[in-house]
Amino acid sequence: MYEQKTLPSDENVIEFIEAVDHPKKKEDAYRLLDIFAETTGYPPVMWGPSIIGFGSYHYKYATGHEGDAPLVGFSPRKAKISLYLSACDPEREALLEQLGKHTTGKSCVYVNKLADIDESVLIKLIQHSVAYLQEMYSEA
Repeated sequence: MYEQKTLPSDENVIEFIEAVDHPKKKEDAYRLLDIFAETTGYPPVMWGPSIIGFGSYHYKYATGHEGDAPLVGFSPRKAKISLYLSACDPEREALLEQLGKHTTGKSCVYVNKLADIDESVLIKLIQHSVAYLQEMYSEA
């Protein structure tokens, strides 16, 4: 049986950011903390050892696999900053074209530094991601 590994914890978000080695990445993490908190209205919560998440939703797939995940989040990783936004949001691709310098993975958007992207587009991505996930996974 599957056991979810990335769960919310009581770890301190500020302590996590303070432990970031690179000064510019730490500065970007604080700016992202403000952007995500202001945009979502949710407080930051550590998910696992390295993801700062905002809000949460419960998912359940047709296979029976289910769990909880943050609506959106980010992680100031050594190589790049990972942005966790819904990969299924129909507005995602159009917004990503306007975001600026980034790469994408399966569900993450990776940026080298905040100066490489348009913060107003990031805010739209966050808003769309939250709205999409809340609609998709609402308990109606």
